[in-house]
Amino acid sequence: MFIPLNHKNLDVYKVSHLILLECYKITGQLPPEEKYVLVSQIRRASILVKPNIAEGASRKSIAERKRFYGVTRSSVVEIDSAKEAVVDLKYV
Repeated sequence: MFIPLNHKNLDVYKVSHLILLECYKITGQLPPEEKYVLVSQIRRASILVKPNIAEGASRKSIAERKRFYGVTRSSVVEIDSAKEAVVDLKYV
């Protein structure tokens, strides 16, 4: 890359990558009938976390950063909520 990207140095960005990998690992264990429900929901939410952190980190104003970080937080809450369903249904 020809310009330094500061978001890659953020611990939260690094952790978001681990969350993404874990979400894919877990959803790979879910039954086929959950492909279009839980699997899709968890994967979509986990994929959105990283780019929203990156985009928020690139914004100059604090208000814009907060907006992207707020969207990121919502995606994490969505993953957590779906995780509860996965556990309660005894899929993993």
